[in-house]
Amino acid sequence: MSEKFLSACELCPRRCGTDRAAGQTGYCGAGAAPRVFRYGPHFGEEPPVSGTRGSGTVFFSHCTMRCVYCQNHPWSQGGLGEDLTAEGLREIFRGLAKKGCHNWNLVSPTPWLPQIKEAAGPLIQVGNALPFVYNTSGFESPKVLDAFADLIDVALVDLRYASPETAAEGSGARDYVEASRQTLTWFWNRLGALQTDAEGIAVRGVICRILALPGRVDEAVANLAWLAAEIGTGVHVSVMAQYTPVHRALEMDGWRRRIRADEYARLTGAAEELGFENGWIQDFEGDAPDGLLGQTMQAGEGAVGV
Repeated sequence: MSEKFLSACELCPRRCGTDRAAGQTGYCGAGAAPRVFRYGPHFGEEPPVSGTRGSGTVFFSHCTMRCVYCQNHPWSQGGLGEDLTAEGLREIFRGLAKKGCHNWNLVSPTPWLPQIKEAAGPLIQVGNALPFVYNTSGFESPKVLDAFADLIDVALVDLRYASPETAAEGSGARDYVEASRQTLTWFWNRLGALQTDAEGIAVRGVICRILALPGRVDEAVANLAWLAAEIGTGVHVSVMAQYTPVHRALEMDGWRRRIRADEYARLTGAAEELGFENGWIQDFEGDAPDGLLGQTMQAGEGAVGV
């Protein structure tokens, strides 16, 4: 199955057509072997995802986006990480389950979907699979999501930009707006509203993250308005103020500063006015905790957000 999808890669909307099965690397830098930077229980996700025992997070190397402010840039863009076999990745999944994690949290899985399915397939077949959290920027292809729907139980999806120009400047993805809205619609139609078990742990459904960006809060408000009109206010939204200027953003006008309190108040006010009642609104705190800042994480196995 892997070769079918990798010989002319079209796993993301860029559809670069690279023959990764023959050893070439795509736009994202991904080759044939799945590459992982870090894995372990994550205690800093939304409450129904992290729960009490942590979300079993796998941080995959390489990413289809080129965010100038990416906190995970050492591996998402720099390519750091360890190449694994299918069995090696399967052992990571087994280990996270043995630790008692509530789910398998796939961070930026898009370039590796065939390899993930190969690794997790035997565990799914014998009923030893945890719920999959599909943790994505939203830059996805619905056709590809159709092919790998068995890896998606809970969607943890960004809706980040509302204009092609900002998407191009911020993430090198001019067609992000159309792609992310199609993706969000696919997730909603497939999974619906967030469902939790008796312990309040997510088992199915959609969480949409709205990150306030400096000088671009109007786009976040526009995305909330789109959600209210096209999906409905029943979707769980996670409104976040944690933007931290790192990586190339430190050298770019308009991106090198943090969010102002008045900007964030405009966003949170819009969420209330539009009628969103499900989800979480992050406190306006300033710095992101060091334990959650990807560029400070060490490679390999280890908990996050403790």
